Amino acid sequence: MDYETWADRQESTTVTVDEHDLEVAYYDEGDGEPVVFCHGIPTSSYLWHRIAPELTDEYRVIVPDMVGYGQSAMHDGFDRSIRAQEEMIDGLLEELNLESVSFVGHDLGGGVGLRYAAHQPDSIPKLVLSNAVCYDSWPVDTILDLGLPDTVENMGVDGLREMLRKMYRNTLYGDDPSDEFVDGMVAQWDSEEAMVSLSRNAIGTNTSHTTEIDPSEITAETLMLWGAEDEFQPIEYAERLEDDISDADVVGLEEATHWVPEDRPEAYLEHLEAFLSE
Repeated sequence: MDYETWADRQESTTVTVDEHDLEVAYYDEGDGEPVVFCHGIPTSSYLWHRIAPELTDEYRVIVPDMVGYGQSAMHDGFDRSIRAQEEMIDGLLEELNLESVSFVGHDLGGGVGLRYAAHQPDSIPKLVLSNAVCYDSWPVDTILDLGLPDTVENMGVDGLREMLRKMYRNTLYGDDPSDEFVDGMVAQWDSEEAMVSLSRNAIGTNTSHTTEIDPSEITAETLMLWGAEDEFQPIEYAERLEDDISDADVVGLEEATHWVPEDRPEAYLEHLEAFLSE
C-alpha cells in the first residue's frame, strides 16, 4: 500500500492537548478487541502499513499520526513531547469511547506506551514495545541535530527530504530497501510548515519523560518485539526492560534494524498475532 492510499483511508478528529485543540488523523478499521499502534520520529502512522491492515479481520485497529506528524496538526505553537503524545492518545481513546486497548509502540511511540501503561495500568492489558525509547537511551544525535532551528533552515525542504531518504536507505536492513516505504516515510515532510514541525518534534525529545517513570510499576503483559541489529535503540535496552517489568519477554528478530516492521513484516506479524491471541 502506498502512502496516498494509506492517507486516503484515514479519518480525523479534534483532541485537546495542553489546552490546544489539535487535529488528529488516524486509521481505524476492523472489528473485535481494539489495538492501538503508535509510531515514532521521523515516521508516521504509515510505518504500520504492512502490519495493521493484516489484523483487521480479528481486531479493531487504530493507528494515529502523532500530533506534529503525518496528516495530524503540524502548525507551530504546541508541545510534541511523548508526554504530550500520551495526552493525545488519552484524548483520542476518549473520543472513540475506548476504555481498554492493547498498545503497540515503536521508537517514541514505545515511550508513549511505557508512560501510558505506567500511569493508567487498567487501560493497557497488553503492551508491545518495538525498538522503543526507554530509560536514557534517547535522543540520538541525528534527532538532536534536527531540533536545532538552523539545521532545517539551512537544509530547506528539498535538502531535508534528501537527508531523510539517505538515512532510511542506510539504516533499513539489506542492500535494496523498498522505494515505497522510503517514499511514504518522506512524503509528509513536503512544506516549510512540515519542515518546522519536524524540528519542533525533534526538540521535544525529552529524556526525562522516560527516566521519570518506573517500569517495575507496569502490570501489562509485555512483549519487546525488537529488531536485533538496531544501532539507534540496541536490544540491550529491551533486555533491561524485561528485567524490570514483572510480566515481560524479549523476542529479537535477526536481519532487522530499527525499522523492524518494515525489515521483517511477516515475522513481526506472526509474533504479534501470537501475543495478542494469548
